Amino acid sequence: MNLLLVHWHVDPVLFHIGSLEIRWYSLLFVAGFILGWYIFKWFFKREGIPEKLLDPLLYTLLGATIVGARLGHCCFYQPDYYFGSWQGFWEIFMPWKGGLASHGGAIALLLAMWWFARHYGRKHDFDYLWIMDHLCIAVAFAGCFIRLGNLFNSEIYGDVTSLPWGFIYELRGETEPKHPTQLYEALSYLILGLVMVWIYWKRLDKVHRGFFFGLFLVGCFGMRFLIEFIKEPQVGFEEGMVLNMGQLLSIPFVIAGIALLVYAAVTKRPARAVHPEETPRKQAPTHYAKSLRG
Repeated sequence: MNLLLVHWHVDPVLFHIGSLEIRWYSLLFVAGFILGWYIFKWFFKREGIPEKLLDPLLYTLLGATIVGARLGHCCFYQPDYYFGSWQGFWEIFMPWKGGLASHGGAIALLLAMWWFARHYGRKHDFDYLWIMDHLCIAVAFAGCFIRLGNLFNSEIYGDVTSLPWGFIYELRGETEPKHPTQLYEALSYLILGLVMVWIYWKRLDKVHRGFFFGLFLVGCFGMRFLIEFIKEPQVGFEEGMVLNMGQLLSIPFVIAGIALLVYAAVTKRPARAVHPEETPRKQAPTHYAKSLRG
């Protein structure tokens, strides 16, 4: 008898308010953004960035993540359904009826932060790479929460396993233990986030701009690439593929991460925000000084 085997049948709905369902996934999704807000508050305070930028940053991130992740799922995984009929097309705007793809969210965040840096950065002494260096630390923890949400939804799990900690996802009709790949990813994101927080806390002045972003891309999408080998196919066309869609989409991110680490090592720009020193104003000569000159 395997005492570690988990019969997973947790209801994805935490509670109801009338006809409204409050799901574990939704709460964990929002919790990731709330934690990110407090992490950025620490960043801004430490590096002299005005805290008034926290709210527009949060709204930009939230909108980009939801829109990008939804469009990513529709375009990468089920384009035939969502773009093959009017019914499917209208469901693009109903994320509760389908999936969200982390790669789509990542692409949307890259674009949204480019806009944010252009709009606010010049005035407050930060650039695109600075905001991405800091954002990836918060995103690591948010990714951990989202994968825990996937666990509560009994979705995105792995192949059959003989390991002692397998999960039987009873709500999905499974009868054999499967790899809890949601927990594997959540743990990898948590470790990555903690490592980056420690480096930021203790060695901020010793690393260079682009280092955190590069480390995140290599660590996050590298682990995602490896874990995909033991995941079940999410959609039918992945059956028989050597590399599935998640792995194919991860490769460019890993390559970009390696390039950023090289860039950071070569350019050696400070990772922290650098504010130009205020030059003291030259005082006008006093009436007494003028009389001495005369």
